[in-house]
Amino acid sequence: MAQYTIKELEHLSGIKAHTIRIWEQRYNILCPKRTETNIRYYDDKDLKTLLNVSLLNEKGYKISKIAQMEPEQLVEKVQQLCEQPGECSKPINDMMAAMLDLDEEAFDKAISTVTLQLGFAEAMNRLIYPFLHKIGILWQTGNITPAHEHFVSNLIRQKLIVAIDGQVLRRKPDAPLYLLYLPEGELHELALLYMNYVIRLHNLQVIYMGQNLPFSDLELTYKHCKPQYICTVLTSMPERDQVQSYLNKLSETFTESTIYVYGWLVQQEQLQMPPNVKRLACMREFTQLFS
Repeated sequence: MAQYTIKELEHLSGIKAHTIRIWEQRYNILCPKRTETNIRYYDDKDLKTLLNVSLLNEKGYKISKIAQMEPEQLVEKVQQLCEQPGECSKPINDMMAAMLDLDEEAFDKAISTVTLQLGFAEAMNRLIYPFLHKIGILWQTGNITPAHEHFVSNLIRQKLIVAIDGQVLRRKPDAPLYLLYLPEGELHELALLYMNYVIRLHNLQVIYMGQNLPFSDLELTYKHCKPQYICTVLTSMPERDQVQSYLNKLSETFTESTIYVYGWLVQQEQLQMPPNVKRLACMREFTQLFS
């Protein structure tokens, strides 16, 4: 069973740690446990409860009223909020709970409901990427297993591939060419797949090279195609202390292309972006390039 600190609950729920402690003391919202060395921690049940409480509180319910609700009543109130069009906080929380339970049916239902309401592109921006941000926190703090990460990644990857496969290509004359790839050793493909979807949505040309591409193969493809744009995502590769040199190498090798880089590794503040390398802080920045 996962064990969360109060700071981790803060990041996952959006509720300040100080507020969580007050809710515990005044209203018994959560029941923290203690390790053998007397360190307080929270479990999956506490996380699910806090996600529901935070959603109701965000929507105007007073915490004193929420505290009086039975667990079944709390869940019922949250489910009612889910029926409001465009509301994504509840589906994100549902996806969190489904992931912890490895419940594919519940996970799929949360995504499908929002996709029907908003369309696939907005569902990615407003539902799936906020969810993946929370997953990143869980991963960094060791509170999900590789099984959980693979479970959600594969389900979302399936959604993306189906969406891409269903696109009708109507390429614009003289449309710029985008080359998409992941560096050697990099296997986290979701963001790159979504970039592929967005580019194709705007009837532009794209060459999708996928995961784990050796640099020599990237050079050969570049020489053959001369893309105006190169897009990549650095999540786990290269090594953190080699990211700057990798960005410099991209810039110096592909001088005639604009290079868009995204991912956890390129968000380091100390990195210096070469002139033709553009850092994306979030996926919405990428989608706005086409608006």
